[in-house]
Amino acid sequence: QVQLAESGGGLVQPGASLRLSCTASGGTFRVADMDWYRQAPGKERKWIARITAGGSEYYTDSDSVKGRFTISRDSAKRTSFLQMSNLRPEDSAVYYCNMNIGQREYWGQGTQVTVSS
Repeated sequence: QVQLAESGGGLVQPGASLRLSCTASGGTFRVADMDWYRQAPGKERKWIARITAGGSEYYTDSDSVKGRFTISRDSAKRTSFLQMSNLRPEDSAVYYCNMNIGQREYWGQGTQVTVSS
């Protein structure tokens, strides 16, 4: 049974940084592709980034996060990270991690990020 636990969210001021973590239990983390998504209130869930099992990184083309968010992973800790810098109020959302192993995918429960002065 695979379970994903996100952490690191919170209330921050504009311009601040946060690092979100997603730790997996169960499954073979080293062969999994890991994604991050976010969902703002009343809006659809949107993909942000992926880091493959081999360490390749892919990001949304959206200018809204380009150059400010970085995805990484630590396979020894079974954890994926999303480093977010220069946060803006429009980054406020629930952030979810997603784990893909072959044809299967798994979701975490999400962590809330609120950017407000």
